[in-house]
Amino acid sequence: MTGTANDRPPDFQRARNAEQREARRQTILEAAAQLLAELPVGDISLRELSRRVGLSKTNVVRYFETREAVFFALLNQSLEQWIADLPADLPPAPAAPEAVADALARSLARRTLLCELLGSLGTELERNISAESARTFKLAHIRLLADLAALLQDHVPALTPSTARELVSLTVICTAGLWPFAHPSPAVAEAQRHPDLAPTKVDFPSRLSRALQVTLTGLLTLA
Repeated sequence: MTGTANDRPPDFQRARNAEQREARRQTILEAAAQLLAELPVGDISLRELSRRVGLSKTNVVRYFETREAVFFALLNQSLEQWIADLPADLPPAPAAPEAVADALARSLARRTLLCELLGSLGTELERNISAESARTFKLAHIRLLADLAALLQDHVPALTPSTARELVSLTVICTAGLWPFAHPSPAVAEAQRHPDLAPTKVDFPSRLSRALQVTLTGLLTLA
């Protein structure tokens, strides 16, 4: 998309009220999600995002100060949607801890966009953003994680508020750590075809399920 005046969608006329500005923000986020289906986070520049949206880089910056700010907003939006949908994936409460851990892992595995962003959070997205933007993102992020902790505590009543929050924190860490290894570069994927390297392949849902089962069992024992 070149972003000429003739091919810009009608809603990219000048935003004059809060509703129009929010519509434009959502369009930018949708374009970022589309690009993430095609490219790694590190390969997506603000210029490329601007071209996809059909706006100048200057206009995009009116809504998000950097590309990282775009992905932060997209991460929280994806996380909020996942938490809203998660009850349908979890076994009825109260449930066996192992069943909850497995359901949690397999639900996450179907959320490619969310996992991709979590996997890039510490290494990529927190490198070029102001303290104010980071604060805004993280405050919204921890509120969402608190909602997730409450949901998991409902399904595993033996969890305390503290251990439920710890489970959520470790779920994020395990997801962020495993996702890149489960989706290696083409060169590494080619190398892993060697029989001696087959054990180094990471099956994301299975490995995450195992990690969360061990984590949850340990937290319940320690509690």
